Amino acid sequence: MAVLASEMELPEVDVLGLDRQAMVAAFAEAASRHWLVRTPLGYAVTRYQDVNAVLRDRRFHSAISLIPEMAGVQRPIGGRRQASILAMEGEEHTRLRRLASPAFTPRATEKLRPFMRQVISDLVDRVANGGSCELVTEICEPYPIPVICELLGAPKSDWKLFSAWAVDIFRIFNNDVANDLPAIEAAMANLDSYVEAMIDERRKFPADDLLSRLIAVEEEGDRMSTSELVMMTEAVLMAGTDTTRNQLACSVALLAGAPRQWEALADDPTLAAPAVEECLRHLGAVRATARFASVDVEYRDVVFPKGSLVMVSLAAANHDPEVWDDPSRFDITRSPEGQPQMTFGSGIHFCLGASLARAELQEALPILARRMPGLSVDGAVEWKPPTVGIWGPSRLPLTFKPSE
Repeated sequence: MAVLASEMELPEVDVLGLDRQAMVAAFAEAASRHWLVRTPLGYAVTRYQDVNAVLRDRRFHSAISLIPEMAGVQRPIGGRRQASILAMEGEEHTRLRRLASPAFTPRATEKLRPFMRQVISDLVDRVANGGSCELVTEICEPYPIPVICELLGAPKSDWKLFSAWAVDIFRIFNNDVANDLPAIEAAMANLDSYVEAMIDERRKFPADDLLSRLIAVEEEGDRMSTSELVMMTEAVLMAGTDTTRNQLACSVALLAGAPRQWEALADDPTLAAPAVEECLRHLGAVRATARFASVDVEYRDVVFPKGSLVMVSLAAANHDPEVWDDPSRFDITRSPEGQPQMTFGSGIHFCLGASLARAELQEALPILARRMPGLSVDGAVEWKPPTVGIWGPSRLPLTFKPSE
């Protein structure tokens, strides 16, 4: 017989007051007692099967659309009427995802790999002879933007503009929207103007880039409007910059503490793909997402009334002992478990830029391992606050054997 979630005796976890390690430990303890956890914001699911099920259940909608309202902002950010594909649901989401997906397949990103290798090699060249670097500012932050600009067809002279806009737009995930709103809206307005000009140019003179392909894509007479193209470009910027920056830093922080695995990656580039998946599993930059019940939802004999907020802990799912053998062990040679890591999500909102992110990480890590032998952390790693949505090191000082 179904029971209201609010009437259940559940383990509680203070997701607002714990750092990552403490939260993973708290969720693991809570998950040993029940599949559902109560939090200050609502509820949370932590076991792999429940995380996957909630993300695939179309009755649960993306809570990204609630961020402005939860922050006290009672109007669309930037005055936009066009919702982001990250927050869309139903037929509107299905239509745009169907039109956009062919541009984001693994095959579509393959031809960018040589460019990725060149970008990361040029960045390493600047620090290799010195035998030390601060990885976040010198490598991770500047790495993804040139790739995104190359993907979109934006010139090198505008890389810094895109980087600054991305930093400000991503403030929306930092739990301080009310104070960050002017910077967020200014960046959105500047990006919109820039992309609208690019769209006009590409409609007249198509090129071999993502924006031209999105403009050209057509299915049974259906095409994206200008506002939809602008929105998709912003989604690409979001999917391919801050997430990749933080995940690369998380991955190197892990590997710096596993010198034999770092050396193995340098010697055997075929380890790049499994290394990326293990880094995403063990220390993902996106640790959680949230859904809300669009209607009264009954799941596993529990009723979540319409509007109930459910946190989906990707980090806890990635450490579920029912799925992962010895989940606290970091091992880039780990045998496949038969289930994918959950950092990219699941269901209709599975990360559209997953293939691009995987390629960027797979190209960067072996080059870093070869060019930075004997890697070690030079002092304390400084981490972003646990309330930041896309998380990772804010400072990662490293030493390594300098190039001769």
